[in-house]
Amino acid sequence: MNLFDFFRERKKQTPAAIAKERLQIIVAHERGQRSEPDYLPALQKELVEVIRKYVNIDNDQVQVALENQGSCSILELNITLPDR
Repeated sequence: MNLFDFFRERKKQTPAAIAKERLQIIVAHERGQRSEPDYLPALQKELVEVIRKYVNIDNDQVQVALENQGSCSILELNITLPDR
């Protein structure tokens, strides 16, 4: 917002424009509250499907963790493999 915009007469916004602005604020707030990215569940599912081609594992035997270290993210995948 510009300093001059503060003194200008504001145009009336339509209810749709107001609703859109509020929704954008809510979405931005929700994104800031998340601790993991949106793609993590899909990535976990795909990795488990690939591993299942070679080893029989259950979903509860897989733990996925995402750790942020500065500008780098580390994805850790721990799988408990069955005994032979």
